[in-house]
Amino acid sequence: MDLKGCALAFVHGMWDSVKGGVTMWYIDKELNSRQIQRLSPPRTNSLRGKQTDNSRETTPMRPLKEHEESKAGKRILHMGFLPGLGFILSSIFGENSFVGSFVWSWMKPLLTYFFQTLWVIPLFLLSKVVNSLWFQDIANSAYKYSRGRPQFIQSISILLADCILSIILQTLFLIQTFAVSYIPIHMLGQFLYTIHMCMLYSLYAFEYKWFNMAWELHKRLTYIETNWPYFIGFGLPLAIVTNLSDSWIFSGAIFAIFFPLFIISANQANPITGVCDYPLHLFSPVIALSNLVFVRSVNPNQNVTRARSASRR
Repeated sequence: MDLKGCALAFVHGMWDSVKGGVTMWYIDKELNSRQIQRLSPPRTNSLRGKQTDNSRETTPMRPLKEHEESKAGKRILHMGFLPGLGFILSSIFGENSFVGSFVWSWMKPLLTYFFQTLWVIPLFLLSKVVNSLWFQDIANSAYKYSRGRPQFIQSISILLADCILSIILQTLFLIQTFAVSYIPIHMLGQFLYTIHMCMLYSLYAFEYKWFNMAWELHKRLTYIETNWPYFIGFGLPLAIVTNLSDSWIFSGAIFAIFFPLFIISANQANPITGVCDYPLHLFSPVIALSNLVFVRSVNPNQNVTRARSASRR
């Protein structure tokens, strides 16, 4: 066996494999140049040139094709380089790699919690609109039965601001409720989540009654925070039945079934007050946040004006 010949054949084969990768970048250019040379008229002597000039008058010259766009390099790039790059990146950053496992260990729960919370907010806003239309008749009938004619807020501007601020506060409080459920201590997170839901459901049910009594939002929130033992107990049954399933559709159906009954119960109820000297300020963070947003949006130059007046003094 010729070892030298085998070695040369090996090297030559390896070179041909590398040369093919280099050739692909100018193969289309070479083919285009050959096609141009084949279609272009050949060089002749003067006599033949004259005959050619005469024939040109009778026979139109064949138009040359434009340079075709390079295809071989792009196809090799699409079919070879990009899948190889995808394989390398998936090996480094994929789910089964070390980097992928490390990144997804904290990224996956974060994105899951974020999207679970994010898609609930539009559903909550839609339910607020639907509930105000569907359940308002039930609330008005229950209020007329127990207390007589409703008393609404006289000022249209105050009424509109009260409704908008109420929706914003309840939306922020719902986000706060989901946030406390993600506390690493599972039992503590579920306990705080249940307390928040009890207060929120009580506010839902009693808000129809207090709205017909012309109570403004700050009075409603102060009343429910001051008498929190009663309202936690009032909202606990609805919080329990809506948490029986992890499905939001099933929980929403349960809420829609039982919530009208809680509206009637709230209109008939006489809350026990004054039993606790320490109010439970669960709504204070969202109240402070909403006030900050409203103050800056309504009068953004207020702080600048105060600073300028103080400097002039």
